[in-house]
Amino acid sequence: MTPAPASLLWFARHELRLNWRDTIAMLSGGHRVRLLGFALGGIAVYAVIALIAWFAVRPWLDAGAVVDKSTLMLVSGMGFLFWIVTLSQALEAVTRVYYSRSDLDLILSSPASSRRLFAVRAGGVAVSTALLGMALISPLVIVLVVQDGPQWFAAFLVLAALACLSTTLAMLVTLLLFHAVGPKKTRLIAQILAAIIGAGFAIGIQGVAILSHEGFSRLALFQSAEWIDAAPSLDSLLWLPARAVMGDIGAAGTALVAGLALLAIATLLTAPSYGRLATAAAGLSHVRSQRRRRGAGFAPISQRQALRRKEWRLLQRDPWLLSQTLMQLLYLLPPALLLWVNYGGGDGNFVVAVPVLVMAAGQLAGGLAWLAISGEDAHDLVATAPLLPSTILRAKVEAVLAVIAIVLAPILLLMLVMSWRMALITALFAGLAAAASTAIQLWFRVTAKRSMFRRRQVASRAATLSEAFSSIMWAGSGALLAAGSPIAILPALVAIAVLGLARLIAPKSN
Repeated sequence: MTPAPASLLWFARHELRLNWRDTIAMLSGGHRVRLLGFALGGIAVYAVIALIAWFAVRPWLDAGAVVDKSTLMLVSGMGFLFWIVTLSQALEAVTRVYYSRSDLDLILSSPASSRRLFAVRAGGVAVSTALLGMALISPLVIVLVVQDGPQWFAAFLVLAALACLSTTLAMLVTLLLFHAVGPKKTRLIAQILAAIIGAGFAIGIQGVAILSHEGFSRLALFQSAEWIDAAPSLDSLLWLPARAVMGDIGAAGTALVAGLALLAIATLLTAPSYGRLATAAAGLSHVRSQRRRRGAGFAPISQRQALRRKEWRLLQRDPWLLSQTLMQLLYLLPPALLLWVNYGGGDGNFVVAVPVLVMAAGQLAGGLAWLAISGEDAHDLVATAPLLPSTILRAKVEAVLAVIAIVLAPILLLMLVMSWRMALITALFAGLAAAASTAIQLWFRVTAKRSMFRRRQVASRAATLSEAFSSIMWAGSGALLAAGSPIAILPALVAIAVLGLARLIAPKSN
């Protein structure tokens, strides 16, 4: 039976079809073989995670799953960390509902109700957020069900409630931003908030753990005696979500009903303004920007300087890029804090900080290199300029590596004051990881648009895996050298082998 046009069911089928095509395209990149490889690889990774979860929870269940403050604190802490991640994802998804769908002009100009469209898309954000979360925690839940009983399936109900709550807050925050700063700045601020929320709480907990000498672990703080003693009594309502996760069906049902009610109320409040705000957001590209006149004229600079300045300006203007890279930059704060707190405490702390910094440098360089090399929107214009291709590529690589150097410079200066040897090791291996990631992106370069930054992995799984393994190996080699281990050369040799393999399988035209 075909639903009536412009009805809720009709819009839901339309959105489901578009999202299904989008997901298949993102996973397969247009090739069925890639989709099969992704499925097989996903099953293998899922099995490994389930195996790790099996042995991780087995001692706890054998000892008896006692519902005490320590257990409830750990479950609550892990759940809150996970909810913060879902809130970040929901905020970014809700922002895309207003800005990044090319069919909005057609639908909003039709007699169809924009309120129904928004209700369906808001529900779609909640469903996609819940499904992603369920996929992430399902190995642990299934292991608990097999070992302890089906009551652990209640965790999925709690996760659905958290997804509804995240979507509700994301809609209200986005609506508030539209009214406070206007459609021109809402996207930028919302993307920055999504990045800060996604990493902020986890980094904050990690920072508190470092300051309280609980180590580098985010979960160690939730098991500290001070926090457990300060926790409320076992009959407190604050433990309702944790009890629901651990199999209290009544609590899980209550959480789900509350989440759905909040989502419905937020949708009713937000939907009436969707058509007007989406139209205003879509019209930004047609509004001429008024730029201030600069007093100074053109300064004589070289071709490479002009190209580097162009790349830096494009990176500065891209709000989607800012949200994607800001989280990577935020994760540099905990190792910096660890070094600051343990100033003068010896070289043992560097064994943790060095690989984190090296890994972050490699991953950040890979993303920036893709934008500079492959995500060139003015590809035809640059290619027809009176410049040698080698000059263009060299300037792009220099622009990427300069950004990495600027980001790491403050931390390296702090390390230099503490230990010049550790600063040298970090700078060396961070540079190697960044150079390796940039080289891989150069070998696997494609012609794409900057708006495809979130899907850059689709272009080549080989490039993505090579970049990840290379960064991991350089980070491991740096950590071993910082610890004084004689086998530090082994990960470095593996990293070089990964680069050689990547160059071998890269397209010959590159």
